[in-house]
Amino acid sequence: MSIEDVGRQQLNTHPELGWDPSNHDMALQRVNWLRSLGVVQKDGNQYTLTAEGRQFTDNAVEEWAESTMVGESAVSDPLMAGTYETTVEAREIDPEFRATALYQFDQCCAVSDVDHPALLDVAHILPWSDYPEYRADLQNVLPLSKIHHAAFDRKLFTIDAEFHLQVNPQFETDSQLLRETICDRAGEQVLIPDNTVSPKYLEAHNAVLEWV
Repeated sequence: MSIEDVGRQQLNTHPELGWDPSNHDMALQRVNWLRSLGVVQKDGNQYTLTAEGRQFTDNAVEEWAESTMVGESAVSDPLMAGTYETTVEAREIDPEFRATALYQFDQCCAVSDVDHPALLDVAHILPWSDYPEYRADLQNVLPLSKIHHAAFDRKLFTIDAEFHLQVNPQFETDSQLLRETICDRAGEQVLIPDNTVSPKYLEAHNAVLEWV
């Protein structure tokens, strides 16, 4: 299937997601999530099931054929909605892409102890608006609390390619939370799970920051 086919199929199967079929962000996020699970592979511009994917779908068809339909109440949780409100703007984030990004960090903000999913955003390292080709790249996102996401996007702090926290020298605050989680941790290494964040994306993000 092409990425256009994936988008059309997902929208037909899950109309409640409500994304724009001409915008491929959601479809790309979906296939990258499936690729991270090892059930889909990319061949040129086409996406196909792996052997594990075929086995999964065969088993799923048999299992679902014997099950009852899921009631509306089971999918009414706002945390499973197709669109998430971020601190910057409303962006279409595929639910499984978001879930995978949070799972890689044990559903916890990368720079604080905030661990409630409703308070976490999927923050893009290379900005969403400037780098549309990397919107669906799992190595281009960090789970951050909403306040830390806003601080990151406003260039109050960053993370270098060696995963050390770098703080804007002009960032001053009386907030104990921000001092303890950002300002007082300048130079400290952030615990980033292996193979989850690309150092190259961090370098590109930081290249435009004069204070890094």
